[in-house]
Amino acid sequence: MPGAIYAEGLVKTFGDVRALDGVDLDVPEGTVLGLLGPNGAGKTTAVRCLTTLLRPDSGRAVVAGIDVLKNPNEVRRSIGLSGQFAAVDEYLTGRENLHMVGQLYQMRAKQAKARAVELLEQFNLTEAADRTTKTYSGGMRRRLDLAAALVVSPPVMFMDEPTTGLDPRNRQQLWEVIKQLVSGGTTLLLTTQYLEEADHLAHDICVVDHGKVIARGTSDQLKAQTGGERVEVVVHEREHIATATEVLRGFGKGETTVEEHTRRLTVPVTGGAKLLAEVIRELDTRGIEIDDIGLRRPTLDDVFLSLTGHVAEAKDTENGEGAATEDQAAKGRKRKKEAAK
Repeated sequence: MPGAIYAEGLVKTFGDVRALDGVDLDVPEGTVLGLLGPNGAGKTTAVRCLTTLLRPDSGRAVVAGIDVLKNPNEVRRSIGLSGQFAAVDEYLTGRENLHMVGQLYQMRAKQAKARAVELLEQFNLTEAADRTTKTYSGGMRRRLDLAAALVVSPPVMFMDEPTTGLDPRNRQQLWEVIKQLVSGGTTLLLTTQYLEEADHLAHDICVVDHGKVIARGTSDQLKAQTGGERVEVVVHEREHIATATEVLRGFGKGETTVEEHTRRLTVPVTGGAKLLAEVIRELDTRGIEIDDIGLRRPTLDDVFLSLTGHVAEAKDTENGEGAATEDQAAKGRKRKKEAAK
C-alpha cells in the first residue's frame, strides 16, 4: 500500500530541460524523507508537483491518500507547505498573518487567534507578535512562514530548505519542532542542503540528480555504500599539499580530495588506527608538519561526492530551483534556434 506521499514516474519538462525524469518516491506515514541533490537536480520541482503548484507532464502522485492530479483541492486541504522563501504579508503583524491563514482554512475566529498564540510562542516570536513583519529579520520571517504552514496541523508537510537563513540556535529549535510533529504522526518531505540536517532528521534519504533518483536508503545504508573509513589531514603549510597528496595516494583506496583554502586532504582507506599511525610516520619522514589528522567514518558529504561528483552546494540559486530550471530551458531554446540557422 502506498505511503502518505507516493510518486511514480513523475516527469516535468521546461522546454528542452527534463527537470524530473521519472521520479519515484514512497514515504511511509509518520516518517521523514530527506530529499538531497545538487542545485537544479529537481528537488523543488518535485515538491511543487506534489503540492499541486505544478502539473507534471506524466506520472502519478498520491498525497494523504488523495490523487494529486484528480483532486488537487482536496490535497491542499491536507498538506502544509513551507517553500524556499518566506510567504508572509509584510504589512500585517506576525499575529495577523497567522490569524489570516487560520481564517483562510475556515477556522473560527476564536480558534484561529488561539492557534496563532500557540505558534508565536512555539517559534519564539511572542515579543514581535504585534510588529509588522516588514520590521522582522530574515530569520524571523522564516520562522513565521513555518508557523503559518502548521496552523491547521496538517497530516502531511512539505518543507523546502526550511532552515535556510536561521542561526544555529533557531535551527536546533526547528529540528525539535519537526521531531514533535513526526512523533505526533505527521509525515514530512524535507529538502535541504544541510547534510547534517538530513542525517539528524530523516528516516530515509533520496539523492536526486538531473531529475532522477540515483540513490535511496537510510543515512547509514548510504554511507555503507560509499564504503570504508577516511583519513583526514590538515597540513600546516600550503606548499606541502602536493607532497601530502602523494603520501596519501600511497595509502588510499580511492581518490584524494583536496580543499585548498583549508589545507585539508581526505582519502578513503582500510586498516584503521594501525594505518593511521603509518600515515603519520610517513608524513613526518617527508618533513610535512600537520595541524590535524584523524580517522573517521564516511559522512553524507562523502556520499554526495561519490554519487554526484561534487559536494553539496550551500544554497540554491537566488530565484529558486524552478526559476533556474526555466532559465536553463530558455538557454536551451536559444541554442536550438542558433543551431537551426
